[in-house]
Amino acid sequence: MRKIILPLLALLVISGCASRQRVGVAVGTGYYDGYYDGYYGPFNDGYWGNDGYFWYSGRDRVWHRDNDRHFRRDAANGFNHVRGRGHHRDH
Repeated sequence: MRKIILPLLALLVISGCASRQRVGVAVGTGYYDGYYDGYYGPFNDGYWGNDGYFWYSGRDRVWHRDNDRHFRRDAANGFNHVRGRGHHRDH
């Protein structure tokens, strides 16, 4: 499998450079889009955990569980688009 994936990634990067298009290749963790209502303050980062809740990085840089569902996967009134790194940590 590794023999196939590495050349494919190289091809994607090279073809993106040749055509002057931006090509984003994520290995392992990537970016995700979500929606947030601003309840906890400025958005730093977060992820959806195995428990079905969104875990966000607070001002204290500690991971907190969004028990009140201030983060969503889909757009809704009062929620703004956010983009995170998507690095998953199990809690």
